[in-house]
Amino acid sequence: MKPIQPIKKNWYHYLWIWSVFYFAMGFFNILFAWLGLISFCLPFIFAFGYGTKDFCNRYCDRGQLLRVLGGQVGLSKGVLMPSWIRSSWFRYGFLAFFMTMFGQMLYTTYLVASGIKELSETVTLFWSIRVPWEWAYTAGSVEPWQAQFAFGLYSLMLTSAIIGIVLMLLYKPRSWCAVCPMGTMTQMICKLRNKE
Repeated sequence: MKPIQPIKKNWYHYLWIWSVFYFAMGFFNILFAWLGLISFCLPFIFAFGYGTKDFCNRYCDRGQLLRVLGGQVGLSKGVLMPSWIRSSWFRYGFLAFFMTMFGQMLYTTYLVASGIKELSETVTLFWSIRVPWEWAYTAGSVEPWQAQFAFGLYSLMLTSAIIGIVLMLLYKPRSWCAVCPMGTMTQMICKLRNKE
């Protein structure tokens, strides 16, 4: 009987470190949350530029983190998600919900930039649970709208990461990828681009 050969690791298998770095740095200074725009922009660059989902399949730091936690560490049950979660209507509904939350975050940032609303120095989970991280921001270090955007983006990223980890624990390691709003959007872009 041949011994099992270890899977060769590529450099992108270590991109999970970026997720850990992002959340750790944002925990101590919310302004690091702006780095999340990298994770927002890269999937679109791949989809528009190359017409592929290579970012999602290989280079997504969250996907790599879930792979490590679920597969290598063994925290995942390894079972398939129910078909209703993987269905198109759920994916598009989840995308619409997340886009609504993202739009609300941008609108709040606009209100703060306009002076209509005061800066809310809070990280919220699931858009309602306030996390008491009083040390995450030093008032006056940037414009209030810049801090507001950081709080909103970090809240969105942290909420989606928790959803991804829960799905990883209950189902296969990268179950989040089946419902990820970024993945859904890039899939739509790739389909449209590859029709040309």
